[in-house]
Amino acid sequence: MTETRIIQKASLGELFLRLIAEGRRVVAPQRDGERHRFCEVKSPGAVALDYVQTVGSAKTAVFPRHEEMLRYGLSGKDVQVEELAPQAPPTVLFGVHPCDAASFATLKAVFTWDSADAYFEPKLANLTVIGLSCTQGDAYCFCTSVGGGPGDTRGSDILLTPLDATRFLAEIITDKGQAIVKLAAELFKPANGASEHEAPASAKRAASEHEAPASAKRAASEHEAPASAKRTASEHEAPASAKRAASEHEAPASAQRTASEHEAPASAKRAVLASVVPRFNAADVSSRLPALFTKNDIWVEQSLRCIGCGCCAYVCPTCSCFDIQDERQRDGGVRMRCWDACGFSLFTLHASGHNPRSKQFERWRQRVMHKFSYQPERLGVLGCVGCGRCSRSCPADMNLGEHIQSLSEPGAQATGARSAEAHA
Repeated sequence: MTETRIIQKASLGELFLRLIAEGRRVVAPQRDGERHRFCEVKSPGAVALDYVQTVGSAKTAVFPRHEEMLRYGLSGKDVQVEELAPQAPPTVLFGVHPCDAASFATLKAVFTWDSADAYFEPKLANLTVIGLSCTQGDAYCFCTSVGGGPGDTRGSDILLTPLDATRFLAEIITDKGQAIVKLAAELFKPANGASEHEAPASAKRAASEHEAPASAKRAASEHEAPASAKRTASEHEAPASAKRAASEHEAPASAQRTASEHEAPASAKRAVLASVVPRFNAADVSSRLPALFTKNDIWVEQSLRCIGCGCCAYVCPTCSCFDIQDERQRDGGVRMRCWDACGFSLFTLHASGHNPRSKQFERWRQRVMHKFSYQPERLGVLGCVGCGRCSRSCPADMNLGEHIQSLSEPGAQATGARSAEAHA
């Protein structure tokens, strides 16, 4: 059962110092010019919690961009091999949004589906996630379309929600979270009851006034950024029109400013969360995709702008493709596991020269099918958490949320049928 507490904003620095003193590595969002990135931080002043989204994801905590597996040396005809133990220091991921926290379930499903990955599992076992609810969003966010939400607790050991300028609601969800609380028990105060399950029913119902009405949810297209208003790739942020649209995804200003100290924790939390209107139903998309696989005209049209750069995979919190490379010098070398991407033209190239996905539309189709059809069918998890990073970062203006929404509409099936007739 989730336990709720209150921690003062001024106490977060002390909590941070206790984590460092215990020998834990702390990874948190840090400001980098106009952007935010996850970095290892040594002081609480380096942490920046007022952000919509970081450029890269938090998966580097358990799945680094590159990782040494072994080293070898050459001496005449002799080869000396040194296997390297996985580097898995106790790590606290601090201030990640619920979409990033939820991504670890997808990664775990991939890396442990048949046997536990020797490099991934110890990192995940030594990871504690202190999440941060979203009180603001932008037009690229679509977490609510894939089963998540601005205050979703999945994947977090503790979830912090800023109730006002001075207080955070702390939901302690797992044993790992309880261990963090024990480090600084005096910093976590009671929150109008021991748990969210004790909140009065009337207080829980009061939160309905902060939820988007059904009509607003149906009008999902009104919350998309127009293609003409997109930013250049170097900006990595929503365009002006998207920023204006983002206000529709934010909690009302009055709700952001205050949450009554006497309000029940559950309703106080809902009052300050961003509102992200669903664009599509992920289960419906998953059921429709197999029938669309051979509708090439749909995939060609969607992929016309894709340049196969792999940027989407490198910022994605759930992409898990990797390659293993040997980097050799004259007297030895190192074997490394490094990120790869199914959008690369060489990804499926055989030694014979044959490439089963030689065209870009086939690679785009693979990306969509993998995330929304193959993984749900085989592993029971979606391969997307709706963070919107791929769309923000794409230099060619590809928008995954928009494309999936179009595939969820009845017209996609009809378009595919007409194209099949035209080729008959």
